[in-house]
Amino acid sequence: MKRVSVLAVCGFGVGSSMILKMKIDDIVKAHGLDAEVLTADVGTAAATPCDVIFTSGELEASLKEQTQVPIVAIHNFVNRKEIEEKGLPILKMLSGAI
Repeated sequence: MKRVSVLAVCGFGVGSSMILKMKIDDIVKAHGLDAEVLTADVGTAAATPCDVIFTSGELEASLKEQTQVPIVAIHNFVNRKEIEEKGLPILKMLSGAI
């Protein structure tokens, strides 16, 4: 199984992206996946090497213009169910688990 590099992105890279990172870490651990989850601000996200980006719907369009990696848009960064439903399939695919 491949280690997946995940970027949790918010406007400044310190507040809500940290909450999102913790939720992604929990999901990855619960499903036995190998992933490194980092945080970034929207300005540096496109220049940061990664396999997938998790961010808000508001930042999704801007990031799509700047990068070719898959982007998972999350409405509620504290809703683990939403993050898992939207993100787990891509995390499994990228890791080779499916």
